[in-house]
Amino acid sequence: MSMTNLNIRVDSEVKKEAEQVFEELGLNMSSAVNIFLKTVIREHGIPFSLNLESAQPVAVPAFIQGGLVNWAKEEK
Repeated sequence: MSMTNLNIRVDSEVKKEAEQVFEELGLNMSSAVNIFLKTVIREHGIPFSLNLESAQPVAVPAFIQGGLVNWAKEEK
């Protein structure tokens, strides 16, 4: 199996807190991301619910402003 690098931007506090959780689980960031990506492939989608009923009113604009939802910028 060939490997590739994946570079992503993430809030430093989010990264720090996630690493703490992964450490407790005996995982590193790379292993956790690989688990997530393999689950996306297996389930043919995001492996958790995304719905507007639980989103805060500022969540979507914050994602768009942060460049996390690039397709929204392209529609304008």
